[in-house]
Amino acid sequence: MLKYAILGLLQYTDMHGYRIKEHIERNFGHMWSINYGQIYPNLKKLYNDGLVEMTEMAQNGEKGPPRKLYSITDKGKEEFAKWLEISPDKPMLLRDPFLMKFVFFGFGDAKRSLEIIDEQIKRYKSDLKRRKKNLNRWENSGTYVRLTAELGVNLNEMFIKWLEHSKQEIENQETAIFHEQAGT
Repeated sequence: MLKYAILGLLQYTDMHGYRIKEHIERNFGHMWSINYGQIYPNLKKLYNDGLVEMTEMAQNGEKGPPRKLYSITDKGKEEFAKWLEISPDKPMLLRDPFLMKFVFFGFGDAKRSLEIIDEQIKRYKSDLKRRKKNLNRWENSGTYVRLTAELGVNLNEMFIKWLEHSKQEIENQETAIFHEQAGT
């Protein structure tokens, strides 16, 4: 999947590896996450397969090795076009370490669970603010890009609503248990 994400991004503009990773994390984080260590091996393979070209560029007065700028080749465009025509083989899969933990919160301390939920609400609200700000930027990037950006906003809003509902229900349950134990 990362191979095609890289090829897709390079359809828009030439990029350095770090910029590719940054772009994927910032704008597609609601779809999947990547490990920084995956970018350069994938770029190397794409280069070896003739799907991208690489140009070394001197850093503007900075020390260090030349930066590598990647661009998609005609062969890469053909490979990408073939991939676009194939239906995805898997439905959406949500992998979230928080949700895995959430399922088992009943075995832990309710107070700490509520604190973790609050942390998640804060994180999703921060992401939502950033995504809404970015929506304006994506308005003129084409229908598909804009719709995907809207999905990110909608998912954030949905998670915030669910987290707030979950928090309220857990707090109500804890209050009921407290009153039951206190005999009031």
